[in-house]
Amino acid sequence: MLLDISQTAFYSCGNLGVNFSGTFPYIIHTIIVLIKVVVPILLIIFGMLDLGKAVIASKEDEIKKGQQTFIKRIIAALIVFFVIQIVQLLVKFASSSDVDILNCMNCFINAKVDENACKETVD
Repeated sequence: MLLDISQTAFYSCGNLGVNFSGTFPYIIHTIIVLIKVVVPILLIIFGMLDLGKAVIASKEDEIKKGQQTFIKRIIAALIVFFVIQIVQLLVKFASSSDVDILNCMNCFINAKVDENACKETVD
């Protein structure tokens, strides 16, 4: 992943005066990417395996149970995928008057460096 954040540098977040190492937003960004990409893929794969087992068993009630499990896993995958966007939306509404909080959140979620979000500090 090519990110603007350097793990060895120090940054400040917006105009809040919060200083931190570049490792912290890098780790947060990596966790968010894993949540948004890997977890839904795994849930869908496990759902397909459950459905495949049910079809191989060739029992009507097992197939219906497998279909229900597969649908539940797809719904769970969609919820997990959109949880970050929902949290961002809630924070945006809660802090609509404070742009610094939104910029700081953008710094951690996207690991971007710009004059409004993460600014590299010079010691």
